[in-house]
Amino acid sequence: MPEALKRLINSIGLLPWIWEKSATKLAFFLLNSNENFLHNFSQNLVDIKKNVTNCEVCASITDLWNSCCRICQNTSRDKYKIAVVEEYLDMLTIEHSWGFDGVYHILWGAISPINGVFVGDLNFGKLFKRIEESDNNVELILATNPNIEWEATIFYLTEEIKKKKLMYKVKITRLSRGLSSGYIEYADNITLINALKERKEI
Repeated sequence: MPEALKRLINSIGLLPWIWEKSATKLAFFLLNSNENFLHNFSQNLVDIKKNVTNCEVCASITDLWNSCCRICQNTSRDKYKIAVVEEYLDMLTIEHSWGFDGVYHILWGAISPINGVFVGDLNFGKLFKRIEESDNNVELILATNPNIEWEATIFYLTEEIKKKKLMYKVKITRLSRGLSSGYIEYADNITLINALKERKEI
């Protein structure tokens, strides 16, 4: 097998959820693709790092030339209802359910010292700033996965809000326990909408 093809298979194999056999098939697909497809494909890979940035408000991802994502820019959304999520994919799942009219805040992870993720690694600062600068009371909807890491994250978040004396302007709720899979990313739309509607105050 040519060295270039081996290197391509090895690179594809580093992608999550791609086994060696799948990596080999994808490499041969690319090998047999036309030049225009390969050029566009490689350019898209470069552009995703060059032309994508984080939203200044919620830390979601947006085009480099937009300081805020389309959701934060949308004046019809309820900016006083903030769903706090772990990852961008969690936000997409909730958004695709069409059951939420508020905005989001992405922490980009959950506190997990055993995995080397600490408070300083997560996007808490901007969230506290949003609360402090809000001209009205806000509801934080903790749209989180039910695991030890998120319990630690929720504990830290609520304790910091108390320490910063912001509880007077914050209502903290969390999704109901009805998610059958336990994880937002895998929840069906109806279950997710019900979990949002039946959220409980902490």
